[in-house]
Amino acid sequence: MELIRPRLPKGMRDILPRRMVLRQQVLGIVEEAFAEFGFEPLITPAVELAEVLLGKYGDDAEKLIFMVQHPGGKEELALRFDLSVPLSRVVAQYPDLPKPFRRYQIAPVWRAERPQKGRYREFYQCDADIVGSASMLADAEIIALIYTVLRRLGFQQFVTIINDRKILTGIGQYSGVPEDQVPQLYRAIDKLDRIGIDGVRDELRKGGLDARTVDRLLGILRPEDGAGTALDDLRRELADYPMALEGIDELEELLGYLPALDVVPEFYRVDLAMVRGLDYYTGPIYETVVEKPRIGSITGGGRFDGLVGRFSSQSYPATGTTIGIERIIDVMEELKMFPPGETTVEVLGTVFRPELLTDSLKLLTELRGFGLRCELYYGENPLGTQIRYALKKGIPVLVILGPDELASDRVAVRDLESKSQITVARADVAGSVRELLDRRD
Repeated sequence: MELIRPRLPKGMRDILPRRMVLRQQVLGIVEEAFAEFGFEPLITPAVELAEVLLGKYGDDAEKLIFMVQHPGGKEELALRFDLSVPLSRVVAQYPDLPKPFRRYQIAPVWRAERPQKGRYREFYQCDADIVGSASMLADAEIIALIYTVLRRLGFQQFVTIINDRKILTGIGQYSGVPEDQVPQLYRAIDKLDRIGIDGVRDELRKGGLDARTVDRLLGILRPEDGAGTALDDLRRELADYPMALEGIDELEELLGYLPALDVVPEFYRVDLAMVRGLDYYTGPIYETVVEKPRIGSITGGGRFDGLVGRFSSQSYPATGTTIGIERIIDVMEELKMFPPGETTVEVLGTVFRPELLTDSLKLLTELRGFGLRCELYYGENPLGTQIRYALKKGIPVLVILGPDELASDRVAVRDLESKSQITVARADVAGSVRELLDRRD
């Protein structure tokens, strides 16, 4: 039989135990913050009806949807592209859910895009959304949640960039952009960080906008002094454009809540050139970037008031964020932000001699009863080999039960980090191990 070379499709990954331990650390912090802010868990299927996903993201994004089918299947199916559209389908399908509906979901999504650093075809998203409130307090709480998660993860240099789609639409009207070209306007501006101001200018001109319109537009988005346009100045400039004024009011209300939520000003700013690529955003939008290293946005979201209405005659306002767990883990590894420890195992139970295996097994069963995560070493190798195995796996503590310990009802406990060893009464083993582990934390 011919061997199959073990390999993966492009953009897909195996997540081996060491990285899974890191993921679980991060996800534990994220999930705890979600719960503290009053969000409840939800799971939706990996596969949705194609009609649920298509027509919601915009032409560029929809090219990245993975279509799937099973033999003989009559339904057109697709892998979910994000978690916001499935959420909107859920809200429409279960109208009795209490509103506002605050849910979080941590699950994989799939996109058929070109793989690169920090960008995969299968990856996890961590979403928190509030459905059923039009108040800017909901958006402010989402930004406070982002701030809380990143600070708890240990990030020191990041900024959440805030804008409003209504302001962008108003700027387009002010500049003379025809209504049917507004989506093109969004897509061009969204590339600003990648292609620069001249690249955006060229793309808008190629799209059919005249030079005066483009200059007027870019003059507000990126003034020549580079300082940005303050909201008060923008209000005066766009006084004749109600859509823009509505967006400015929303941002001012949102920003007004952030001090009470203890969000430090240096960690957020307004940027009129930040767009977010998906077509379903309707109001405030936000994304977070890490200053060092530059790896793109690590959170992104905004208000999507019309999305539920795509599935039901009863629509609801909604807002939320995605926390990009894959990029966050990449950045944390690059910045060496993870604490030591590459395994979930806390204790390795050694086997001093084959005839003592049962006694060692009984000891580990006792320790597991105290909530300690234990592994028993299999085999008849010397103690030194067992120690090297623990060091390679990153297991911090060994327990050794030899003939002398067994006879005196005691156990040897070795801390592999400090290379120290103590012998304690068997009744005190769990407490001694827990003390060593707490000291490491």
